[in-house]
Order: sequence, then structure tokens, then C-alpha cells
Amino acid sequence: MKKRVKKAVIPAAGFGTRFLPATKAIPKEMLPIVDIPTIQYIIEEAVAAGIEEICLVTNSYKQSIENHFDRSFELEEKLKASGDLEHLRMCEDITDMVNIVSVRQKNPKGLGHAILCAKDFIGDEPFAVLLGDDIVVNKKKGAIHQLMDVYDKTGKSVVGVQTVALENVNKYGIIDPADMVNEKLMKVATFIEKPAIDQAPSQLAILGRYVLTPEIFEKLETQPAGKGHEIQLTDAIDRLAQDEPVYAYEFEGNRYDVGDRKGFLQAQVEFALNRDDTRQAMEEIIENLGYVKDPEFKKEKEEPRKVSE
Repeated sequence: MKKRVKKAVIPAAGFGTRFLPATKAIPKEMLPIVDIPTIQYIIEEAVAAGIEEICLVTNSYKQSIENHFDRSFELEEKLKASGDLEHLRMCEDITDMVNIVSVRQKNPKGLGHAILCAKDFIGDEPFAVLLGDDIVVNKKKGAIHQLMDVYDKTGKSVVGVQTVALENVNKYGIIDPADMVNEKLMKVATFIEKPAIDQAPSQLAILGRYVLTPEIFEKLETQPAGKGHEIQLTDAIDRLAQDEPVYAYEFEGNRYDVGDRKGFLQAQVEFALNRDDTRQAMEEIIENLGYVKDPEFKKEKEEPRKVSE
């Protein structure tokens, strides 16, 4: 009998070097989009899909992630004493959102190794994987929920994909589609981790959402190091696809690559514009700045950028 997907793994052991110096002391997963930590958006997506238990794979300096989802007695007592019930309920809701445990990835051996660290937590159940660098917004049904629906129909592993620009295929795991089941769902022939642009079999990239069967652990345990001398999840999935069908689903939703500075800034602006309590402030900021591109501007200039009249 096919088991329901109830557990999720969120790898959060990376050092976040692209956001130094901020991430020297603050985990990249705790960098806020407006006023909500990035990882909270990821966990909310999982909870909305029906996930009941989550395993965070962290390292020795990521305690603040665990603390964010734990009780804060001193803060809660202060909020009670001041009668700030709105913020008290907010803190309680975060704590009560879902059952969260954490395991340590003691050596930074790659994403595949991080998933392997959660093997005891998962056991012999299918599970979801959500990467914290990708926030996907879909008000009707989140990306991981869409993949869980595919698993419910197929009983097989499925990865979430979207089309990326050709010049960016070397940044992602890329799939080679085999048989199209429908316009969004396909069986996959092979998976390639960060191929050269001229060797990519498609522009369909795996974008941070997976539902995997427990058989993936057998592959991860014997997976040799690949790109970057790390154990790559994409390589293990490719080996799994040689033994049983693995699907890709082109999920619907607006994706923000918050692991990239441009994507992070885009998320800040668009999330603020889509919130009732911050929309007016962001609109005023944009209007008052009135920036236009100045091709003659150089970093060494001390004068401000030109603005429109």
C-alpha cells in the first residue's frame, strides 16, 4: 500500500557565502523577506501541503533557525505583560506550526549528503524536500503540494522543474525528458548536474522541490562525489531513474531565487508590494527614488545617481 507523504527535509547547512558579510553571523535562511525569515516561507509552504513533520539539516552555527520555531518564554511573557496579544499570537503560531526536529551535517559534503543525514528521521516513507534558496508563490496550491499530488497518482519520485534561460542551465540540475504524460508531467531519461551550456539536454531545471521515495537512500549511500567534489542529489536521482520511473513536473508559481542578490532584492520589492501593510510604503519609496539608469555612472563617483525629473 502506497504511503502518504507526511515528512519533509529542509537542508539548511550551507554557509551562505554569496551573502557575506551578513551570513558571517546570521544563517542565510534567517535573512528576512520584509520581516519574515526566508525559511519560514518554506516551512509554511510545506505545512499548507499537509506536511506533519519536518527535519532541518543544519550545522553548528544554525541554532537561530531552531530557536525561531521554539518557544521564547521571556519574549512571550513580556508581550503578555504589555497586552500585545497580536504579536503574542504571532509568536505562538510560529511555534505551533509543525513538529520540527534537526540533525547536524557535520561535514559539508553536498546536498546529497545532507539528505542522507535525515535517513533515520524518514525511515521507509516517501518524503518531500524543499530547498531554502527558492521561494515559490502560488496562492491556490504551493509547488510542493503540486508534486505531492503527482506522487499520489504515480507512487514514484518526482522533481519540480521550470524552464530557465539557456545561459543559466549550468547553474542547475537539468533533466532530459523521455515520455510526456501530459503538458506538465513527464518521465525523465537522465538527470545532469550543472551541465555545460552546449551539453544541456533541455532548459528544464530542477528548482528546489522534490518528492522522493525512500529508495533514494540506497543510492546516496553509495554515491561517489560529483561536481564540486560533493555528493550530488541530482546524480543519485539519475541512478534511481535507471531502476524505476522518476517524473518531472513543471510546477506553477512565481519563483524567487533568494540565494542570488538580484532574486533576493526582487523578492523584497514584490513581497512588500503584495502586502496590505507595506504596499503604500514601498510604492512611496519607489516613487520618491525615481531612479533611471545612468550609463556614465561609475563606482568611484561620489555624486548620487541621476534621477528623473
